[in-house]
Amino acid sequence: MGGCFSKPKPVELKIEVVLPEKERGKEELSAGGKGSPRAYQGNGTARHFHAEERLPAPHPYPGAQDCLEAAVCHVKDLENGQMREVELGWGKVLLVKDNGEFHALGHKCPHYGAPLVKGVLSRGRVRCPWHGACFNISTGDLEDFPGLDSLHKFQVKIEKEKVYVRASKQALQLQRRTKMMAKCISPSAGHSGSTNVLIVGAGAAGLVCAETLRQEGFSDRIVLCTLDRHLPYDRPKLSKSLDAQPEQLALRPKEFFRAYGIEVLTEAQVVTVDVRNKKVVFKDGFKLEYSKLLLAPGSSPKTLSCKGKEVENVFTIRTPEDANRVVRLARGRNTVVVGAGFLGMEVAAYLTEKAHSVSVVELEETPFRRFLGERVGRALMKMFENNRVKFYMQTEVSELRAQEGKLKEVVLKSSKVVRADVCVVGIGAVPSTGFLRQSGIGLDSRGFIPVNKARALCPQMMQTNVPGVFAAGDAVTFPLAWRNNRKVNIPHWQMAHAQGRVAAQNMLAQEAEICTVPYLWTAMFGKSLRYAGYGEGFDDVIIQGDLEELKFVAFYTKGDEVIAVASMNYDPIVSKVAEVLASGRAIRKREVETGDMSWLTGKGS
Repeated sequence: MGGCFSKPKPVELKIEVVLPEKERGKEELSAGGKGSPRAYQGNGTARHFHAEERLPAPHPYPGAQDCLEAAVCHVKDLENGQMREVELGWGKVLLVKDNGEFHALGHKCPHYGAPLVKGVLSRGRVRCPWHGACFNISTGDLEDFPGLDSLHKFQVKIEKEKVYVRASKQALQLQRRTKMMAKCISPSAGHSGSTNVLIVGAGAAGLVCAETLRQEGFSDRIVLCTLDRHLPYDRPKLSKSLDAQPEQLALRPKEFFRAYGIEVLTEAQVVTVDVRNKKVVFKDGFKLEYSKLLLAPGSSPKTLSCKGKEVENVFTIRTPEDANRVVRLARGRNTVVVGAGFLGMEVAAYLTEKAHSVSVVELEETPFRRFLGERVGRALMKMFENNRVKFYMQTEVSELRAQEGKLKEVVLKSSKVVRADVCVVGIGAVPSTGFLRQSGIGLDSRGFIPVNKARALCPQMMQTNVPGVFAAGDAVTFPLAWRNNRKVNIPHWQMAHAQGRVAAQNMLAQEAEICTVPYLWTAMFGKSLRYAGYGEGFDDVIIQGDLEELKFVAFYTKGDEVIAVASMNYDPIVSKVAEVLASGRAIRKREVETGDMSWLTGKGS
């Protein structure tokens, strides 16, 4: 792939802005699929998966008895650029008409089940209205994240002016398709001290790197190691649904890793990386040689440094066990959350129905101020106050007081004393890169791993200063193409997926680049906020809609340019803006100041 932004194409976005229904349901909390099988528990010694077990593969050409075929509409029922959900037997299909051609696909986003008919059709792909995943309408393939699976593509034929769709019953039921993957032909038995690819960290970046390698036909050994006790899981859900159990959060079942020969080492901490001899050493003394290495260690939550920091019932949230313990101890008790960023506010929102009281302590004047600005932050703060959350702003914790070793009070620098049985700390995170300090792998002054932009002499993006050593996820800084290759750190779930994929492609010398537009979301009190772009350094916020009603879109500008957008109850506008930015077209401040959104549908300037 060459550079993604060499020549901006004219954009034509073809769906009217659709305001959502009153009741959207708890979209952010829905599982990625049906009940996931139990997660694999590592025991420290026999911790390798082996590739002898295989998942049964569906037959690519199902028999006639397994298929449904029916006329779903007249050819003139859809205009070019339109999408429609159509019934087929007991299932539904997304029918798309683009450039005079009909396409039929699965109708729900495999990530969290969003109805794709409410998404955005542009440039031969449909973008999910909730979280921005993109699917090719010709193949159903996942082209941008989040999520792991693609859509099923169904056969379409035109007869006597009618559009017929043919689909297997199984595909209609599944609503997701895992891409074809190679299987490991060199399992670990006999040479467990070496691997072709070692991936340190099993979050989104690590898992997507492993899956991409297999999708691209790589059949040698892959080892994925994690500090966690669990197989890769949906970490953003931890703070949105603190009760969720590990098996509900699992991104893939245990059988998946067995089938594709992706070995997972759980509770495995890397302590040193020897780049000269291409070898890592684990805390238990286990050594593993590698040919290619991906570093995706993620970040570690910051902790309080005040007096009393060691008292019981003060938590950071990084694992399902942390989240489950917090919600269990907070039930009917007084809870204090320190930090009014995404994690802190999600935890506060979730605990309001469980705890006796919830208080939030924050150094800034309003929640989310640096990220969403003063006005949006104040509107969200009011929503929390209406749900009985008490705020202590422009102050911080000076002391944690205990009774019999357990937390009883939080003392603030403003001299206020707040009753607290449980305290959750959400004051940011630092990259988990301490183990790399003596390795020769470059770190910046904050501990992040800088990775390069693809260029003539070094075409492999996401590579560190050491050839063959790549990095991805929350611990990296990378050049963001549509912000003039500015070096940035973007600790978003979706961005980690994209970086894992590009790292895998470049391990295979495919010269891939990051072309994704950052996209994130949060959910509080059943309401969702979506955000796309990179808004750091914004100098103005243009708001359309009604902040008090929490039905708005906020455009973040720097100088004359829109650099990010956030919305609530205004789908699919964030996905629309993400599509415009992804095409390479700049959005000017004057275009969003008027309130005229015609530019979004290609009818404006």
